Amino acid sequence: MARLTTLVGVATLLLSQTATAKYSLFKTYDATNFFTEFEIQNITDPSSGFVDYVDAATAKALSLAGIRNNNQIYLGADSTTRNPTAGRQSVRVESTDAYSKGLFIADIAHMPANSCGVWPAYWTSGPDWPNSGEIDIIEAINLQKTPIITLHSGKDCVVANTGSAAGSVLTDANCNSGCSQSTTDTQAYGDGFNAVKGGVYATRLTTSGIAIWFFPRASIPADITAGTPDPTTWGVPLVNFVDEGGCDFASHFKSNRFIFNINFCGWAGSTWSSYPQCSAAAATCKEYVAQNPEAFKDAYWLINSLKVYSESQDIDRSSTDDVAPTWHQPGTELSPNNSPNYVSADLRFYSPYCAEKLSTDLAPT
Repeated sequence: MARLTTLVGVATLLLSQTATAKYSLFKTYDATNFFTEFEIQNITDPSSGFVDYVDAATAKALSLAGIRNNNQIYLGADSTTRNPTAGRQSVRVESTDAYSKGLFIADIAHMPANSCGVWPAYWTSGPDWPNSGEIDIIEAINLQKTPIITLHSGKDCVVANTGSAAGSVLTDANCNSGCSQSTTDTQAYGDGFNAVKGGVYATRLTTSGIAIWFFPRASIPADITAGTPDPTTWGVPLVNFVDEGGCDFASHFKSNRFIFNINFCGWAGSTWSSYPQCSAAAATCKEYVAQNPEAFKDAYWLINSLKVYSESQDIDRSSTDDVAPTWHQPGTELSPNNSPNYVSADLRFYSPYCAEKLSTDLAPT
């Protein structure tokens, strides 16, 4: 009886959060516009990773970013250069749009494979870190088999994971220090993800919480495929974050941009000794990454699309005050860069001033 009561309570919670949500497509990022809507970030890695994030011209010249198979976005890392002095060359991209609420559906065909030293991430981040929030949707390191999903925020945001899938464990409830949920789905990350031809990550950001679902390729709900997503029919999410101590999600998670990157070492290096297979191959993460370029031939993202859905299409495009963004790696901080302009909407949608972009004819193969 106790278990039944718990299940009913969880179901009620999930339904109450989405009962009135009717999502309509707001914007699609795909092969037709990805490299005009995302910036290539030629920055120094703030997390001390052994990585060289290249600029747009270099990414094109080295075929580290472009359109593959006619309609898939490719983001990769160098897998031929031995002993690079500045770190292994790689790509980091960030959207020029930002959102404070919405349903974000990423259809990903391939992600960086499990390998010693690799640290890939698909995440979002706001302009005033950590006060405007960060959502680490896909993130793991080295040979880790499952993703760790983490929120970062300003002070006074304590969460619970009520409604998360069985096996997802909240390891820290304080989002100011990083509230993480460990997961057990081996198809949701790395080699396991690629073995099932990838799948869909759906992230719902609302004023009452953040929920993330993962569906492997063969189990993508029909409503997602049809472009009429209905989270009320999807069952329990992989992870669910709800307020447990005065966490106002609307103020803690706002103006978030999408980011895809492939880093090396950094966090992966700090845990090097915890992976015997890695530490047996080289004394340090940096040494391994420098001397084994062939280990990273499968360290790439292949993205079909990223779609943003809104609960309303009543978009108010009146401008208000500017917000200054910052560049940073998941869980770290960087200095301010160019300022975006704010466009209010049901999605709390932002669009920045001009920045370096790539064209969609970039390095097709």
